Amino acid sequence: MEGHVQPGAYKDVVLFLATAGVVVPLFRQWRISPILGFLGAGVVLGPYGLGSLAHEVTWLNAFTIDNPGELAQLAELGVVFLLFTIGLELSWERLRSLRRYVFGMGALQVGLCLTATAIAAMMMGQPPAASIAIGAALALSSTAIVMPILAEQKRQHAMAGRATFSVLLFQDLAVAPILITLTLMGRRSDEPFSPAMLLSALPAIVGMGALFLFGRLLLRPMLRSVAKAKSEELFLAASLLVVVGAGLVSALAGLSMALGAFVAGLLLAETEFRHEVEVRVEPFKGLLLGMFFISVGIGLNVPLLLDRPLVIVGSALALVTVNCVIIFGLAKAFRLKTRAAVEAALLLAGAGEFAFVILGQAMDQRLVDRTVGQTALVAATLSMFCIPFLAQLGLRLGGRKIAPTELPPEPEGETDVEPRVLVVGYGRVGRLVGDMLRRHEIGWVGAELDAKLVEQGRRAGESIFFGDAAREEFLMRCGLADAPALVVTMDDPEGVEGIVAVARGLRPDLTIVARARDARHAQRLYDLGATDAVPETVEASLQLSEAVLVEIGVPMGLVIASIHERRDEFRKALNRPESLGGRARRFQRERGL
Repeated sequence: MEGHVQPGAYKDVVLFLATAGVVVPLFRQWRISPILGFLGAGVVLGPYGLGSLAHEVTWLNAFTIDNPGELAQLAELGVVFLLFTIGLELSWERLRSLRRYVFGMGALQVGLCLTATAIAAMMMGQPPAASIAIGAALALSSTAIVMPILAEQKRQHAMAGRATFSVLLFQDLAVAPILITLTLMGRRSDEPFSPAMLLSALPAIVGMGALFLFGRLLLRPMLRSVAKAKSEELFLAASLLVVVGAGLVSALAGLSMALGAFVAGLLLAETEFRHEVEVRVEPFKGLLLGMFFISVGIGLNVPLLLDRPLVIVGSALALVTVNCVIIFGLAKAFRLKTRAAVEAALLLAGAGEFAFVILGQAMDQRLVDRTVGQTALVAATLSMFCIPFLAQLGLRLGGRKIAPTELPPEPEGETDVEPRVLVVGYGRVGRLVGDMLRRHEIGWVGAELDAKLVEQGRRAGESIFFGDAAREEFLMRCGLADAPALVVTMDDPEGVEGIVAVARGLRPDLTIVARARDARHAQRLYDLGATDAVPETVEASLQLSEAVLVEIGVPMGLVIASIHERRDEFRKALNRPESLGGRARRFQRERGL
């Protein structure tokens, strides 16, 4: 067997990886979304960039993409993974707490912006179907650009940030109906509405029904079986199978792969494997989205911009202006302050990544003329390049400081889910800790790597998630950012140390209580940042001593006092502050209780 390697076959992949290695660190250093860098790199590496000079300067062939069609097929998975993670992140609690802004302001934004853009397209001579497709594509903003900007500026919880997130959330929900509508319009674009048009949707309905049935009945048992194998590679393979498999089922039904992945994400969001799957697929989503935007840049018709600069630049400016005015008016109608309304309007003024998906599908189904579609895509891309600059302008107008009065007013019952104590480990100790928290009416959420224990907790009605709590991403998805405390109850000393170290690095102010094997292990946990460490050998000895002293007739009060004093002596030997029990007893003594 010959191991003949053709370096040219890997050139496109190497160019993409090299671009990712340069663009992401550079743009993050500049505090600009790497997506804009990928778009620009696609233009440079594509046929309208260096490729246009390659026949004159031959060495430039080494820096151009040779097979953009093959790259585009793989890049489509970027949108598939994006919609899958959006489905995973959705929850009924999140929708309920923001429903006034999601289904009120968000729905009105999509409807009004779509209508305004469609009317403008019809006035320019486009048929109704094409106008609706163009309006739908340009009415959606860029979740992939705006949300990282909000996170970097720490504006997610400001009035503008919450309103922006709510609108983006509805836009993400609107993608699936838009794609279905375009599919139906494409099949009968030359016929009026008829029963035959409804019949054409039958395969799609059957496919979605099969996907829901599979998700409800088989998805959780399959992942549970894989998790019991305790193989990271196998769980990763299963996660990728869910994403790609759901996408293929949707494609076979005549719908988009992205829609199937979105449904799979929604179904997985209700399971205990939600956070672990998120962590597993996140790197693939980032890389494939980068490839998607490079392919978008490659496909942009740059000569068209040079041939029709006034039309395209004018369209981009008109798009940003119309969206900005409509969103500002809606924000004021929903009682946002003027500065917050301006900030939200500027953040959402540009087009988004789904413009390429929607217009691409519309052009493939011949709803939109290729030249018109390419013109709209170039204008959309120009508006996306403006988003970071619009965000900076909005930040100056909205201000960095978040005052309590800046939070948006919410109707009764629309409160966010309260932060919960995070309990890592759901063995005997973890169950007892959870029971005590519940008795004191303190909310908690658990994390466990043993699939059997997770299954037991879920059957008992507890909020337990499967996953490795030693990873930063998993801890943050379990709510560590807002948790009042972290309790580590695992019986694996090295695992406990790793979790304590990671959690302390993420939250210097967090209360961390950890289970220790012995006094030496407790000292290591204190050094790693644990607020309190409870050695099981010491506690077992103290409890045995308490039991025998009481049984042989020593008064209960004296026994309890001596046990607490011995526990405080142990803490002092480790050079730690007085225990909670010691502080409570001192408080009682000082007040004569």
